[in-house]
Amino acid sequence: DTGPQSETERSMAEENKTTEAAEEKKGEGLIEILVAVFLGITALLTAWASWIGSLHGGNQATNYTTSNNLAAEGNSMYNEAMQTYLSDLMVWNTLTEYEFDKEIALVNGNDEEADLIEEKIQTYLDDNGSDILVEAQSQMTDDMTSPFDVEGMTDKYFADAEDLLKQSEEVLEQGKKDNTNGDRFNLVNVIYSVVLFMLGIVGVFKHLPCRAAVLAIAVVGLIATTIFMFTLPMPTGFNFASFFG
Repeated sequence: DTGPQSETERSMAEENKTTEAAEEKKGEGLIEILVAVFLGITALLTAWASWIGSLHGGNQATNYTTSNNLAAEGNSMYNEAMQTYLSDLMVWNTLTEYEFDKEIALVNGNDEEADLIEEKIQTYLDDNGSDILVEAQSQMTDDMTSPFDVEGMTDKYFADAEDLLKQSEEVLEQGKKDNTNGDRFNLVNVIYSVVLFMLGIVGVFKHLPCRAAVLAIAVVGLIATTIFMFTLPMPTGFNFASFFG
């Protein structure tokens, strides 16, 4: 009885080994297929991340250049506005002297001279004063001694310059955001590179459990990085269809 039993046991052991070998071979084949699939997916996602990151970099450079141009133009307009403001101050000081001369003429009963001085005042204001000064002068009330007392009058000199400087700051902030988003897409590319490396070394391991473990880690990294990437904003004005129009 011992002989046949031993032969049966040997036969069953060999059959189990054959089954295990077949299952292991089947598992290795499945892992190879999964590795190939995830390699392709990771390569495509890496290319996408690189492209979007480069678009952010292009927007960053454009916004920084635009911001510098707006700032330069705004500073130039601010200097010009300051010169106009100082010029109007001088014009008003001169007009004040003319007004004093007119009052003296009126006190002395020289109405004709007073009329001539009034005409001189208007002509000098029209020829030398800015539109802002002329407008403010017409808005003066009896309790005001200077058109610069009119509310908001001084701000008008610098309104255009401040508007350009504000635009410059806004564009600069957008450029900073593009820079940050570009750096984040670069980080995504780095992680994808690590995933590609791990997928590439799966075949190095001899045992199936080790291969499966490395593959699982790579897949988890791939999924987590992809989720993070799609939470990042797209470049300003991005339209995928426009690249094929």
